[in-house]
Amino acid sequence: MRAETESKLNDIWYGRDSAPAWLRALVPLYLTGQRLDRWIRSHRQPADLDSACIVVVGNLTVGGSGKTPLVVRLCRLLREAGLRPGVISRGYGRKDKDLRLVSPASDPSLVGDEPLLIAQQAGVPVIVAADRCAAARALLSKGVQVVVSDDGLQHYRLPRKVEICVVDGKRGFGNGRLLPAGPLREPLRRLHSVDHIVINGEPAGPLRGCENAELETVQMTLAAGLLRPLDGGQNWRLSQFAGCRVNAVAGIANPQRFFDLLRAARIQLIEHVFPDHYTYSRDDFKAMAAELPVLMTEKDAVKCRKLGLRNAWFLSVDAVFPGDWEDTFVRQVKRLVKPSGGHR
Repeated sequence: MRAETESKLNDIWYGRDSAPAWLRALVPLYLTGQRLDRWIRSHRQPADLDSACIVVVGNLTVGGSGKTPLVVRLCRLLREAGLRPGVISRGYGRKDKDLRLVSPASDPSLVGDEPLLIAQQAGVPVIVAADRCAAARALLSKGVQVVVSDDGLQHYRLPRKVEICVVDGKRGFGNGRLLPAGPLREPLRRLHSVDHIVINGEPAGPLRGCENAELETVQMTLAAGLLRPLDGGQNWRLSQFAGCRVNAVAGIANPQRFFDLLRAARIQLIEHVFPDHYTYSRDDFKAMAAELPVLMTEKDAVKCRKLGLRNAWFLSVDAVFPGDWEDTFVRQVKRLVKPSGGHR
């Protein structure tokens, strides 16, 4: 039922279906609530975090846009620059709301799939909590100099020094409407107040809302890495699966992005789409062609490692940016952080 609902909404938001009148009628109510929520949260920012160097990575649309690989890349850049970054996240879909330190061996049901993936890849402290301000304080108490918030562009109670908005280049902002008639969490004019607009992938055409010459954007490319077996063993290059027929599994917001990567490597797919943040069981794989390998995303793999799957692989991806943008970002953050670890 959830997957069917998501599919119908995506057809309206990103496809050719028109939003029905009853959805459009709800937009003014959503906008009023969103403005009120922003005003209240903005006036409740805790003073003790005013000087903290907090970088918020988020988007304007519902669903994934490539935030997780971007967060990992930013953390690696900051570490290479000699800084001590850490990540905070709500941990969408986890069982509780308690503040938890995420380790590479954490249970994804307790910390969330994306925070676990970040902890495994970025090599920095990661804390999940329903209260992002409490999570930021916990990181700062551990000597972290730069707090990177995975999502939270609309969480206005959290102070921030830098805002990065990620846009899916292929899907853009869909029909350009606010929820629930469209995928937008905030009006497109919000783009004028962020520090960086990151376009994930080559845009299919002019991006609605980004036509203004004053808005500078930077393109992020997701580069396919190695295929890694879930049960350990030798890694393979994606090209080694060229011509093979596989079960392609994706429980992410935009599964076509993953499927397109595989097709670009001339791999023949049997697509298996699951809802975003889906919790897998062994039964989910019983109906798949047993003689064919299973290829999945890294985000899916963190929830499938203990299922005992054979001939199952996940594709690692890395966010790639122009070098000059990375240099600009690091310089920007360094200006906000004292070498001793304090913050201005």
